[in-house]
Parts: sequence; structure tokens; C-alpha cells
Amino acid sequence: MLLVAPSLAGVGGIEASGRLAWERLSSPHRSRDTARLFCYGAVVPDVDEGARATVIHARSKVGAALLAATMPWPDRGALIWHLGLLKLLPFLRLRRARIGLFLHGIEAWRRLDPWSRRLLRRVDVFLTNSTHTWREFLRFNPEWSAVRPRTVQLGVGSPVVGPLPAPDSRPIVLMLSRLVTSEDYKGHREVIRAWPRVLARRPDAELWIAGDGDLRPDLESNARALGPPGAAIRFVGTVSELDKQALLTRCRCLAMPSRSEGFGLVYLEAMRLGRPCLVGTEDAGREVVNPPEAGVAVRPDDPGELTDGLCRLLGAGVAWERLAGQARRRYEQAFTAAHFQLRLEDALRDAGMLDG
Repeated sequence: MLLVAPSLAGVGGIEASGRLAWERLSSPHRSRDTARLFCYGAVVPDVDEGARATVIHARSKVGAALLAATMPWPDRGALIWHLGLLKLLPFLRLRRARIGLFLHGIEAWRRLDPWSRRLLRRVDVFLTNSTHTWREFLRFNPEWSAVRPRTVQLGVGSPVVGPLPAPDSRPIVLMLSRLVTSEDYKGHREVIRAWPRVLARRPDAELWIAGDGDLRPDLESNARALGPPGAAIRFVGTVSELDKQALLTRCRCLAMPSRSEGFGLVYLEAMRLGRPCLVGTEDAGREVVNPPEAGVAVRPDDPGELTDGLCRLLGAGVAWERLAGQARRRYEQAFTAAHFQLRLEDALRDAGMLDG
């Protein structure tokens, strides 16, 4: 089995899920001498010595093409972990292998160029992280509407043992993501705009925005323009993994009313700690959170809906505890890292790309 992936060293959903995919494909219960990882970009982190010999790493596009053309590859199956790497397919010389392609979200929500559309004809198995991702792909590339993809929902971590800690005594809304212009669809502007309405109903509420990037100065300016309500908005900046867990524990809810989320691993990270989520009605957040089971769905551009949803999640008492418990159970029953790995392995086995 060959996994063709971009750098797995980053913090995004593609990198995180790719690391879990490789962990499963190269695990001891499988034959390691048949697992290969062809990785383009930064060096792969946390690859143990036993598996390191199976990692082929290229630092440039030219280097990737040369390695692809000269290395021996398995005949059974190859899984391409990012649509952009499909262009390596002609160099890989996988004449007899079955080809799988995993679609993650926004990278597939565009009209593909003619060369990519031609290469897609080589793909035997389409995997996707959500039904929304596939629908958006078809919106721009309708000629693949007859294809039946396999939805493989993602997962993170493992269940927390024992009772979860209570949130902070202050009602805190947490937003957690990269603050970059290319991802200015996650709902930060809309939540900031609605924040005075939230404070009118919950004067003690606080909005914490974690993450950094070139979008942050603009968002900070939006918060300052609110006047006194802007003082209840705190920009945390870049956070470590340990800090992220602490923030998720302290908050009352996670808010990411996005418009273009292919999946949203951060929802799972919040649900793991029993924190309900505010999601948008326009993307895959609903599939992950399944409102009203583990949170609330709102139209991102409707300040009234945003305010109502946030105030509901900022509540306390029995209603909030019930929602928090449902969020935790939903994660534990379907969205751990092990759940994702088993779903992926089953899909590849059913497609004839892995042994039984």
C-alpha cells in the first residue's frame, strides 16, 4: 500500500488525518514491508525507526517527480491524500494498482483544470470526509455525479477517562482556528459583529479568539470599533497543544459558524471535552455536531440567530449539562482517532486496496 501525502508536519486537518492514516497503514498488525509513504514537503514528524525505512521524502516539486519516476512502487493500491498531488500520478507508474483519492474540502471546491480532470479518470475509489465535501465537488465538477464515493469521517484523540472538569465560572465563548485571510470564512467577523447583542443578554460573557495570522489585525480593529463591548473580546494568539486543551476546558462552548468547512476537527476536540459547538448551516459542521445533539446550527450572516445560539450555549444548569454530555458521548461513540482509522481501513479493504 502506498500513501502519497503532502507534508504531515503541519497542524491542519489534512496533516493530522494524514498522520493517523499512515499510523494505521504502517501499524504492526499490517505487513510493514508493503507500506510506503511518499511525502512531499517538510520532514514527517514522529515516524518511528521501524517505519522510517518506508518513508520516501522529497523537498521540491522537481525532486518529487524524479523520485516518483525512479522508485519501485507496490502494485496493490495507492491512496493519494490531497487532490493537488494527483499530478504525480503519471510519474508513479502504477499501472496495475488501484488508485484512491481522498477529498478533504475546499481544495476540491473549484472547477478542476483539464489535466486534473483527465487524471481523475484513473481514480478507482473516491474517499471524502463528509457528504458536504462531495456535494461541493460535484457542484463544480458535475461530470462525476454518477460516482458513488465512500464517506470516511475523521477522528481525533481518545476518550478522556473520568469526569470532565467544569468550565470557568465566567461564560466564555472560544473561537479556535488559524486567523489567515485565505480562511476568512470561519465566522469570526460575524461573531464579533453580534457580540454587543450577546452582552446585552449576558453582560458577563467573554469571547476568546485563539490563533494567529494575517487576518488578526483586521479582526482586532473590528473588535475595537465596537467600543466598550470590544473589551469583552480577548485575542489569545498562538497557542500550544497544552494551552489549547486548557482553553477548551475553560470555555462554555466552541463557536465556529463557518461557511466553507469540509469537516472541522476542532469540533471534535471540543466535543471530546464535553463542550457543545456552534456551527454554521452552510457546511459540514452540521454533519459533525448533528444539532441539536451536540450543539446549535445558525446561519452565519444572521446576527439574531448567532445571538440566540451563543446565549443558549452560554447557559448553565441542567440544560447545559445535558448538551455537554451529549457532545462527549457523540465523540466517544463515533469520532475518536481509532474510529477514523477503522473506517479508512474498511473502505480501502472494500475497494480491494488492502488485504482482508
